[in-house]
Amino acid sequence: MTDVRGTEVRVPTEDGAADAYLARPADGAPRPAVLVFTDAFGLRPAVREAADRVARAGYTVLVPNLFHRRGPAPVVELPAFIDAEARGELFARLRPALRELTPRRATADAGAYLRWLAERPEAADGPVALAGYCMGAGLALRAAGAFPDRVAAVAGFHGGRLATDDPDSPHLAAPRITAEVYLGHADEDPSLPPEQIERLERALTDAGVRHRCEVYPGAAHGFTQPDTASYDEKADERHQAALLDLLERTFRPGTST
Repeated sequence: MTDVRGTEVRVPTEDGAADAYLARPADGAPRPAVLVFTDAFGLRPAVREAADRVARAGYTVLVPNLFHRRGPAPVVELPAFIDAEARGELFARLRPALRELTPRRATADAGAYLRWLAERPEAADGPVALAGYCMGAGLALRAAGAFPDRVAAVAGFHGGRLATDDPDSPHLAAPRITAEVYLGHADEDPSLPPEQIERLERALTDAGVRHRCEVYPGAAHGFTQPDTASYDEKADERHQAALLDLLERTFRPGTST
């Protein structure tokens, strides 16, 4: 483990600058880059702490405000702890921002984040890894399909609506993905029922994508988020190990367990 430096940065996009958090080892040496797509609650202290943890393992981590078109994060006021009652109210307030982040806009933003990382001295040359949570898992899959030459690995956790009947469903990106994919699903998640899990895995298999999909028993949607009532410490620890293992396999072959 190493000392970490975290800074607030701004990333140019076609719709203005996106505020973001950049975490990296304090020595300033270029490290493999990880681009994080957050859940709907967005960039906040718990997410910054998670980015620091990954940076401490030897990576440069960028976490953009996905709703930057609505202003700096957080785009709605968030309580210190998001319980079940607050969750419903917050989603009602976030709905306009969620609708505004169309697949086209999200993909354009992902391209901007990847270009920005390619120009940063803190990020090593070469492709990056993507990590997505809740809605961010779908954004990560789409970005991997849109920029296959820039993405070497994708990790998604408690993703929702990943394999729907929509014409822009994330699973349809599978034929264009060249990265290795790891997906950790929440158990009995209403936003990702068994039929979607099956459809998603079939799409990845048919496309020849190297992947592993796992269901975390007893874990609720949002199990990695410690500032919410969905948090599951055991499942979160499993997610952290899976993410770091994927990063090790991708960027330091022969050193993962």
